[in-house]
Amino acid sequence: MKKLFFTIAILLVATVAVQAQRYAIVDTKYILDRLPDYKEAQKKLDQFSEQWQREIDQKQQALDKLYKDYEAEQVMLSEELKKKREDEIFVREKEVRELQRKRFGFEGDLFKKRQELVKPIQDKVYTAIQKIAVARMYDFILDKSEGITVIFADPKLDKSEDVLRELGVK
Repeated sequence: MKKLFFTIAILLVATVAVQAQRYAIVDTKYILDRLPDYKEAQKKLDQFSEQWQREIDQKQQALDKLYKDYEAEQVMLSEELKKKREDEIFVREKEVRELQRKRFGFEGDLFKKRQELVKPIQDKVYTAIQKIAVARMYDFILDKSEGITVIFADPKLDKSEDVLRELGVK
């Protein structure tokens, strides 16, 4: 009986503690999309991406032409020349794959550029969210933009507009 009373008392204390926690929700994608610095950074990233893709496409077209020429001339080539041209095609294919990996691969140039251009903006948003959390004594702030599925949230809990005001937007 004593154990049951003790368990109920702990559950009541835990329930009160959970209810006392304050939390809010933000949408960082919504916030970022409204920041002029982010839009500019995104535009620059798109330009770099297009420029690097054109570079890869040009190398791929040169490789395709090399391969087609080889296919057309293959019957007239000596074994030594065939081997030489095949080696050249292999080297060019490797160069194209390397360039793709360098530009768009894991921790490639696009990733580094994104870190350089977007991360400082994300850090500013994080700092603003942190300021609001401390000032309003929130225990948790959830980001509903990605990763977390929020099926329902009272719009009063969404503090994205407050973060934008903290950042001086609107």
